[in-house]
Amino acid sequence: MTAASRQEKLAAIFKSATVIPVLTIEKVEDAVPLARALVAGGVRVLEVTLRTAVAAEAAKAMIAEVPDAVVGIGTILNGDDLARAKDLGAKFGISPGATPELLKAAAAGDLPFAPGIATASELMQALAHGFDLVKFFPAEQAGGIKALRALAGPFPHIRVCPTGGIGEANAAAWLGDPNVVAVGGSWICPAADIKSGNWAGITAMCQRTMKLLKPA
Repeated sequence: MTAASRQEKLAAIFKSATVIPVLTIEKVEDAVPLARALVAGGVRVLEVTLRTAVAAEAAKAMIAEVPDAVVGIGTILNGDDLARAKDLGAKFGISPGATPELLKAAAAGDLPFAPGIATASELMQALAHGFDLVKFFPAEQAGGIKALRALAGPFPHIRVCPTGGIGEANAAAWLGDPNVVAVGGSWICPAADIKSGNWAGITAMCQRTMKLLKPA
């Protein structure tokens, strides 16, 4: 698979998603019911972040037991994380930022991957390695839609998944930007609902969100 075809595959996944929940899972037993609740609400593309000790095991359980979910791995920080994501069977990877070493490893591999960027220099490095679909992070804190519009001036063909500070109140505005293919966020699966096992509440939140944000 060429670099360009990997990026097109990732773009198709993200465009189909509209919203990608950023999942921080503390207990493995929450993984499968959470994935099922999200899928039932119309949210199929899931980012499981490598922020907890059980993250990899949780992602593995989702992939094995919830076939309708398209599971990717987030918070990829280095080549080892990238290899773990591929070994788990993840469909894509996302990083909060990108070192030269990570960009090189991702470019040499075959896992669809979105490196994180917040500045023009970081974007130039991503583009130099073949990544024109990137994660803009932290989106709101890095200047919001105005900052993205400024970046799109010299780089009009970039495709972006903004994450960070995005919620129900501003998701539609971000999705209205011509360079945005999807948004990431955790508001559709609040930590309190995961902790309490409020799966029906998460499904209802997803259904409401997708109804509001999905193009007619």
